[in-house]
Amino acid sequence: MQSKTIHLAAFLVAAALLLAFPLGLQSLGDAWVRIAAFSLLYVMLALGLNIVVGLAGLLDLGYIAFYAVGAYMFALLSSTQLTDNFDTLGKLYPHGLDVAIWLVIPLGAGLAALFGILLGTPVLKLRGDYLAIVTLGFGEIIRIFLNNLNAPVDITNGPQGVSGIHGVRMFGWDLNRNIQIGHYTINSVTEYYWLFLVLATLTVFICYRLQDSRIGRAWMAMREDEIAAKAMGVNTRNMKLLAFSMGATFGGVAGVMFAAFQGFVSPESFSLMESVNVLAMVVIGGMGNIPGVILGAILLSVLPEALRYLGFLSDWQQHVFHHVYIDSGILRQLIYSLSMILVMLLRPKGLWPAPEHGKAVASLGIGNGSGRAAAGEAAR
Repeated sequence: MQSKTIHLAAFLVAAALLLAFPLGLQSLGDAWVRIAAFSLLYVMLALGLNIVVGLAGLLDLGYIAFYAVGAYMFALLSSTQLTDNFDTLGKLYPHGLDVAIWLVIPLGAGLAALFGILLGTPVLKLRGDYLAIVTLGFGEIIRIFLNNLNAPVDITNGPQGVSGIHGVRMFGWDLNRNIQIGHYTINSVTEYYWLFLVLATLTVFICYRLQDSRIGRAWMAMREDEIAAKAMGVNTRNMKLLAFSMGATFGGVAGVMFAAFQGFVSPESFSLMESVNVLAMVVIGGMGNIPGVILGAILLSVLPEALRYLGFLSDWQQHVFHHVYIDSGILRQLIYSLSMILVMLLRPKGLWPAPEHGKAVASLGIGNGSGRAAAGEAAR
């Protein structure tokens, strides 16, 4: 009873700190609150990819495609893009489409899950490098498709992207409007931070429930030893498809929020490097460990932006290299890359790796203990 009380008190304190955090950041400027809000989006993306890579052990280099699917769905359903190019829709909705956010979120999640199944179906028997190449190609196909879907019928406005996207409106309140409480103003970006915090918390809860369920044990069994998992009765085909679709779901929801937050989307926001960055968050944080993935997502999303505001970098490089000029953007990326290399050298399993279950069984000489143990639990 006392332990539950302590946990509840710790949760309430953490919740209060997270809710108050953007209010303190506002004094430094909206840019810092915006960075914090984006870090929550990356937490959702990293947790979704962790299902595929960390739990199921399937390499996915095209994960950002699901992010793009959710973003473009919201962009098309909450802007004048379709009504400007289709006369019938223009007559019905002269001010553009404005579908409720609570309808777009499940639609974005469902569409992304469908694309996850489309990706997973042809790669069921692929592993390693071959799986990486196919998923990489899938991500690039989606980006190129969105980039060229402006002819013969203009749907996505091609490389120019979709602008004028309406923000989130719920319960009669527009999150693009500031809240005035006396002489204190709560900025719009802070309201979005709170919305993203709720969604990220829900994502963490779902991921924990999945990890501790029979499905999660089946994924971990496949990751450790797919042959042993299949021998113990795990339907590896269905589990792989479920991993791709469930991971894609969180990517689709994050994409919807990205489009609403930015008010603009273009294919350039969903390049291969974005997929690599999200994968790096999972690997550096600790594959298969939810707290580690959250830590990796926050660090790798905040660090590059924080380095942008460090003015001493220019002075430092002039002092070290004298008359040799190095662009500050290149220097920032160099420091960012070196920090990632250093982490991988010192912590090859991630900053917060997952506990190694099954070592006690393996130490008794019973083959791959973790794989067979997890497979047996999943089969039961």
